[in-house]
Amino acid sequence: MTKTTRTSRRDFIKVSGAALAAGGVSSLPFASASAQSFPSRNINVYVPTREGGGADRNLRAFSNVWKKYLNTNFEPGFYPGASGRVGYELYMGKAKADCYNLIFGNMGPELLNWVVKKPTFEVSDCVYFGRVDTDPGCVFVGANSPFKHIDEIVEEGKKRKLNVGTSRLAHPASIGILALGEHTGAQFNLIPLSGGKNTVAGAVTGEMDFSVLTSGTVAARGDAVRTLLVFNDENVLGERLDNAPTINGHFGTNLPPLLSARAFAIHRAAIEEYPDRFQVLQDSFKKVFADPEYKAAVVKAKGNWEYINYGGISECEAYAKDIQALGERFRPLLTGRS
Repeated sequence: MTKTTRTSRRDFIKVSGAALAAGGVSSLPFASASAQSFPSRNINVYVPTREGGGADRNLRAFSNVWKKYLNTNFEPGFYPGASGRVGYELYMGKAKADCYNLIFGNMGPELLNWVVKKPTFEVSDCVYFGRVDTDPGCVFVGANSPFKHIDEIVEEGKKRKLNVGTSRLAHPASIGILALGEHTGAQFNLIPLSGGKNTVAGAVTGEMDFSVLTSGTVAARGDAVRTLLVFNDENVLGERLDNAPTINGHFGTNLPPLLSARAFAIHRAAIEEYPDRFQVLQDSFKKVFADPEYKAAVVKAKGNWEYINYGGISECEAYAKDIQALGERFRPLLTGRS
């Protein structure tokens, strides 16, 4: 005689929660019938930066392919302000937790934002589940800058405090230059210039002694800028970043890669309430990376395919742990009050 086991919705949610805690809801043993009809309408994506920026370009390149696997469209909404805080507060406070609402942000700066000033929501209630890329920070100058090598910047920084342009204070690239100053004794004064475009302009015009930013944005500016240092284990773009050395390789430091990592996040409540829908999101998300249309879209948007790589919940959690630990270490210097 075969014993039949009935599984209640409560039991199912318990199973999904255990799978999430283990680092992957995609391993759920079954999905409810509602997954077959999900999504039945468009998916809203909250973007906590302005339209036309790096996050926007990454989102459009990815979602235009992802929609094939979900058979639906993505509707982005842009909510810039307070270094991304406005968008997250709105998403966590107003968006319904039903898997039809996602947020697409830059994990590095935005996680550092919560270190500097806690949000109104619990950080753990917003779960990053789909990383799109890892874009290391770098040090760069304008083409006409007198600085030709990172050692010249360090030596000058020991004589006087240098003004450093950054897109926002709480940024992985900002931590990189602060760590370099701590290691070498050079003095750097971070000046937030509100966005990558202004940060590049600060270096090109000479308004700043130099700037720090995500290297993908810098590489896109070509001969207008010159890269002097990369905050990664390897300069994978090579000549496109002027064959600049890495901070660990050149200075003997032991820093983790200081990356901007664009990723999709979702309410934890949505995962717990609709694990079947979430599994559909996860499974379809992974398929995009092997689709040749995605690579073509990235290249067309002048992105760097070398920086594109999949990351799931476990990879996002590991990244968050590292970047928040560094944020706590340099917190006094990221507030603009020290």
